[in-house]
Amino acid sequence: MAKKNNTPARYAFIGLIVALLACIATGLLFVVKGAVKIGAFTPDASQTNTINISIGVSAVLFLLGLAVYGILAPDKVRRFVTGRQARYGSNTLIMSLAFIGIIILVNAFFVPSSPIYLAVKSLDLTEDKQHTLAPETLRALDTLPQKVTALGFFTQGNSTTSANQLLTDFKSNSKGKFDFRFVDPNSDPVAARQYGITGDGKIVLTMGDKKEIAASATESDLVNAMIRLISPEQRVVYFLTGHGEPDINATDNKGFARARQTLESKNYTVKTLNLAAANKIPDDAKVVVAAGAVNPLLDQEVTLLKAYVDKGGSLVVLENPSLFSNIGTSPDPLAGYLASDWGITLNDDLVIDQTSNQPIYAISASYSSSNPITQHLTAVTVMPQARSLSLSKTAPQGVTLTSLILTSQQAWGETDLAGIKSNQAPSFDATTDFAGPLTLAASGENATATGRVVVFGSSIFATDQGFDAYANGDMFINSVDWSAKQANLVNITTHQPITRTFNLPQQYQILLILLASVIIIPGLVVAAGIATWVARRRQN
Repeated sequence: MAKKNNTPARYAFIGLIVALLACIATGLLFVVKGAVKIGAFTPDASQTNTINISIGVSAVLFLLGLAVYGILAPDKVRRFVTGRQARYGSNTLIMSLAFIGIIILVNAFFVPSSPIYLAVKSLDLTEDKQHTLAPETLRALDTLPQKVTALGFFTQGNSTTSANQLLTDFKSNSKGKFDFRFVDPNSDPVAARQYGITGDGKIVLTMGDKKEIAASATESDLVNAMIRLISPEQRVVYFLTGHGEPDINATDNKGFARARQTLESKNYTVKTLNLAAANKIPDDAKVVVAAGAVNPLLDQEVTLLKAYVDKGGSLVVLENPSLFSNIGTSPDPLAGYLASDWGITLNDDLVIDQTSNQPIYAISASYSSSNPITQHLTAVTVMPQARSLSLSKTAPQGVTLTSLILTSQQAWGETDLAGIKSNQAPSFDATTDFAGPLTLAASGENATATGRVVVFGSSIFATDQGFDAYANGDMFINSVDWSAKQANLVNITTHQPITRTFNLPQQYQILLILLASVIIIPGLVVAAGIATWVARRRQN
């Protein structure tokens, strides 16, 4: 009768079973984390804590199970490591390492508290650098006149992970001028009432005795709140109407809604002004914008604008080529005023740019480095259907002119507009056309009267269809900031993040993909490795 085996090695397999079950449990828990990540499951704070603890426990059990097996069956481990099984089991080892690698990657993307997640987070590979503070944000932090403190009002059930990361980035880049802390409005309702907080996840920025509320913990909302703190005074921008200008509230992609929204986010009040009807420019006007007029302004309107600028006001003009308006060869009082008082001539041409895929879309080749409007622009400005500007070599007394945007030498100003209208292919004529490089935008400043003007040979670049392309929006908003004499606001305009979406019909499909990538495929690899190991062992 065979003697019964009661050696400890007999129970070593229990350690392997524990390790296997713990490995499976860890994988399932990561599936749950993935479901939370995609919004298929929303746990409360206690459930989230339980999931995180369970992942830690299952990982410990996995290691403990392997350790128990090694302690109870050291000879088997030694033979596996040093014998022929080690050679035959190399594939299994590689497969196991691959499985562990997958677990690490899942950990990197689904466990925000893990060091791996934070390391991956620091590598910002998004198209619009969503996880790197924008240069505009850094300039806003540099512009802070005194220390700003952010109070994040988050209830216990609302995670502060992303908000904490963003606010930490702000603090670390502020040179000591930004700090933050979190407040639970349920635990401290007095503070919530004191700061006027009525919702969860809002952030209050305080600077001295001033405060502004950011609606959410996003970079753009925080920067906009900082801008309102930096420059809290009332600033009104008037867009002229009555000449066929695009609507500032239009939703057809042809108006100036995006420009209006961006100005409002920087604490401007944007209004319209029918100057012919009102017959006066309001006293609160910081800037008057004449953009995209189809019909010429009246003489009396230009007279009012001249008087306004002579008293220190500012004017921004976006005037399209006569080919795309009703002005034609008719007198243009506004163009006449810009030429006589400022030395800025609107040429009667259409810019043809051979460096552009669409030749009637003029592209900036260089910017002025002396004017704040263009000092920090790095992306190009694309101006569709533009006319060129000519600056007087002898500017009027007291006026400083600056060519803000220049095209390349491959562009020219086509003066044969009749030929273009009849679909004739344009070609450069040195005797009649304007040779490149051409000026697409210019600024003028009167040191005596302190009046300012900015002139563009196109309006389409600032409409909704072009505003968010390249540096177009920055170019227009910077021009308004400079014209309004808000030097501390120039070049700190926030941008909407680029949205890329991939929509599946049902959430269960996402769960199936997650399950397959985290459990099924790695499980098959591990199972294949185990089967190979068992087969090799039987052969020996």
